[in-house]
Amino acid sequence: MTQDPGLASWLQLTLTPGLGASALRGLLKQFGLPQEILTRKRGELASFVPSAVLEALDSDGVREAVSRALQWAAHAGHSAITLADDSYPRALLEIPDPPPLLYAVGRAELLQRPCFAIVGSRNASAQGERNAEGFARALSDAGLAIVSGMAVGIDAAAHRGGLAGAASTIAVLGTGVDIVYPRRNAELAREIAARGLLLSEFALGSGPVPHNFPRRNRLISGLSRGCLVVEAALASGSLITARTAVDQGRDVFAIPGSIHSPLSKGCHALIKSGAKLVESADDVLGELAGFRPSGCASTTKVERDADASGDGALLAHMGHDPVDVDSLCLRAGMSAEQVSSELLRLELDGRVTALPGGLYQRLEKG
Repeated sequence: MTQDPGLASWLQLTLTPGLGASALRGLLKQFGLPQEILTRKRGELASFVPSAVLEALDSDGVREAVSRALQWAAHAGHSAITLADDSYPRALLEIPDPPPLLYAVGRAELLQRPCFAIVGSRNASAQGERNAEGFARALSDAGLAIVSGMAVGIDAAAHRGGLAGAASTIAVLGTGVDIVYPRRNAELAREIAARGLLLSEFALGSGPVPHNFPRRNRLISGLSRGCLVVEAALASGSLITARTAVDQGRDVFAIPGSIHSPLSKGCHALIKSGAKLVESADDVLGELAGFRPSGCASTTKVERDADASGDGALLAHMGHDPVDVDSLCLRAGMSAEQVSSELLRLELDGRVTALPGGLYQRLEKG
């Protein structure tokens, strides 16, 4: 990708400690492009930024950081995208606080495609991860690049589904784009860098500082036509993303779940406050202008109960909520040994998952 000839000026401003994005946008509005800002006498800039920032602007530390960033951007597949670039995502120009500069690794052209966000709990259930991956793949095949935050759980499943579909995935990071966080997603990050896009507004080398992640969330929703919450507790960061999406005028969708599951509480709260309840990717596509439902069976539709006899007998008695062994014994008229043996077989077959507290839950077939 050909870099903006004024990239060094953009980097000098964005890498100056204490010069936040809001103040930088004020300078751009007052003086024009960064090259013009930097030619101004420092006294002219003093009305807009503190003296300590002006001192840092020309410091050795900033010059070294600019040099490192320029060297990084020169590598194939690396991009530093500024507000002045044609490749800057138009969707972010619609939000109140677009970042002046974005660091990207991978297929930067994905920023020009229609996108859709899928987020949810880090401590997701096995079924929640299946739902996230299934929705993501179906929506990716429909032409929507899947955007998420690279966390474990629902985010990672959404990225996997996006990669498996036609439109791929964008991972928006709460660290520098050169930092893999969490480490357990290292292989996924490599796959996204090769076939999707890693994106961050934070400077190279920035670690996982807690306050970075709410800022990251506004970009996840800002890039996207809509946002789907798959599983979320009431205190989940995913609800922050959903609220930000509403503030940005994006559609919000949520998958309902068991009334007994803490991971359903956040989704149910969103639905009560106006989020669209969805059971399939077609439910999402039907709400998005320019996209048509496929007419195919739901990607997450609950399969028909197995016959209450033969191989699927226990599944028929499980229902779809978490259940303990004693309850299954009563429902199925089986001994604890029989139920435990059957649960083990179903778990090995990928039909049932064990949950904390001695509970079990049936899984839909992938």
